[in-house]
Amino acid sequence: MTTIYMVRHGQTPWNVGGRYQGQLDPPLTEKGRQQARTTATRLASLGFDAIYSSDLARARQTAEALADVTGLPIHLDPRLREIHQGEWQGVLIGDIRARWPGEIEGWETDPWHHHPPGGERLEELQARLLAAINDIVATWPQGKVAVFSHKLPIALLKIRYQQHSPAQIWSLLPANGAWEVFEVEN
Repeated sequence: MTTIYMVRHGQTPWNVGGRYQGQLDPPLTEKGRQQARTTATRLASLGFDAIYSSDLARARQTAEALADVTGLPIHLDPRLREIHQGEWQGVLIGDIRARWPGEIEGWETDPWHHHPPGGERLEELQARLLAAINDIVATWPQGKVAVFSHKLPIALLKIRYQQHSPAQIWSLLPANGAWEVFEVEN
């Protein structure tokens, strides 16, 4: 059994402004950097064997705070990235509602059958995320691993490992700097 602490990155300016990030790469705000330091302080004594992170700056910068206090290297893995939001990346939610009213309604009400124009489907995100998790578990079969990622990947793991209903996905999104603990069998 591998214990995975799945941590959402700290706050970015786009979180504050309501701009879809997807796989674009804004840095942390000062509050986001403080969230990263607080998370690192709370997790530092748990005895991690490894730290993994999405390669996007907001996740990597959050992981760096834990790496600084533990001395562990960070293993970057692009499969841990947020969902690719296609044409919505970098766009304010109000503008998305105005330009793609039917698409955003479908995404918000039935995300398993709708996706951002030009973006990934939840099933595609789930497949790459689970491949990354399976590789981490294979590498650390009895280990404790901190994994820094994004809100939809964490929600998908809550569905997979905590037996939440897929229909609950929007209620499973973690706050910036929050984490979930998963016990994953090899």
